[in-house]
Amino acid sequence: MDVLRIRGGQPLKGTIRASGAKNACLPIFAATLLTEETCVIENVPDLSDVRFMARILEAMGAEVERPEPNTWKITAKEVATRAPYDLVRKMRASVCLLGPLVGRMKSAEVSLPGGCVIGQRPIDLHLKGLSKLHCDVDVRNGYVFVDAKAAHGGHVFLGGRHGSTVTGTANIVMAAVLTPGITRIDSAACEPEVVDLCKMLISMGAKIDGVGSHALTIEGVEALRGTTYRVINDRIEAGTYLLAAAMMESDVRVEGAEAEHMSALLDKLEEAGLDYTIEAVDAIRVRGQRCNLKPVDVITLPHPGYATDLQAQMSTLMSVTPGLSIITERIYPNRFMHVPELQRMGADIAIEGPSAIVKGRKQPLSGAPVMASDLRASAALVIAGLAAEGETWVQRIYHLDRGYEKMEEKFKGLGAEIDRIDDADMPRDDETMA
Repeated sequence: MDVLRIRGGQPLKGTIRASGAKNACLPIFAATLLTEETCVIENVPDLSDVRFMARILEAMGAEVERPEPNTWKITAKEVATRAPYDLVRKMRASVCLLGPLVGRMKSAEVSLPGGCVIGQRPIDLHLKGLSKLHCDVDVRNGYVFVDAKAAHGGHVFLGGRHGSTVTGTANIVMAAVLTPGITRIDSAACEPEVVDLCKMLISMGAKIDGVGSHALTIEGVEALRGTTYRVINDRIEAGTYLLAAAMMESDVRVEGAEAEHMSALLDKLEEAGLDYTIEAVDAIRVRGQRCNLKPVDVITLPHPGYATDLQAQMSTLMSVTPGLSIITERIYPNRFMHVPELQRMGADIAIEGPSAIVKGRKQPLSGAPVMASDLRASAALVIAGLAAEGETWVQRIYHLDRGYEKMEEKFKGLGAEIDRIDDADMPRDDETMA
């Protein structure tokens, strides 16, 4: 198993680019099942989650090719209606197969996804939405069974305890585009990744109004055509690089960073006193000098609020920003698995219910061996290691490979000392970690 060895404290200078958005690619891949014709998807990051979704589509009957790096060609002339547990259990996002199967095949058998380390993520709103489309929905033996032969448009409300459901919105939209009649979705998620999916579906011939808002109106069509579509850049990856640059002496240009997708993050960075400039539609330059930063309070909320996927990284920055910050998690209240590992590095963070109370320190964090628990926690530990004194060893980086394309190579291009090595080469407790 690989680990990342990081020798911290090196200034970051140069240009780094965010790849295509993983959270947009996965439902877009699923959407290719809605047509018999070929779809070509561009700007796709080389990630383990993307490769696994491609394997799932193959298992469902699609022909999947990769004609060149970051481009996939998918043709789903024949599609199975069953997505078995052995496939779905390995990647929660594969539940977004439900919508395309209902839309095109009028029948679906999809395994319920498993648990998640960051907290409960039920699909009750997905099932409620399908019922509002007059589908017959049954849950038994760990599977969702949907009979959509009599489906027609309806009024769907997708608001939940923690806001709108992103994957649920994607599922209902994909089901509705081939369902006869008019479907109205209220409290739809309006994240950029949902907008990207809608734009891709429109390029295939779908009729969707209200894209980018919480109210979507969809007129079902008889069939969709193939398309060539370029996925948006990853706002979470770009935000991670901005936060990394803020943690140390830096002069970094982040490309693939679309300011209109990151307004809440940029607002908090401005409040903290970070020197940044929007240089282009998709480029932001950061001149980091941590000693000038001020603490901020952050509350995660559905888009356009502060993204939960950038909460761990902001907690890391605030841990070395002198003063008191409060980070409140409203999407996944238990999403603080990174905190014990940051504490190993010297961070002073206390958890009080859904909030992390962060007492920022003047001195840098100290390098240490740490364990990643999930995708965004992995990123937080990497940027902590980049700014820390001494060596940091980030273990279980297979989490990182799910959502960040060649992160260590990109940081090396900025001057960071970071290497991917086998865990057998990691120092043991009786060896010097310096």
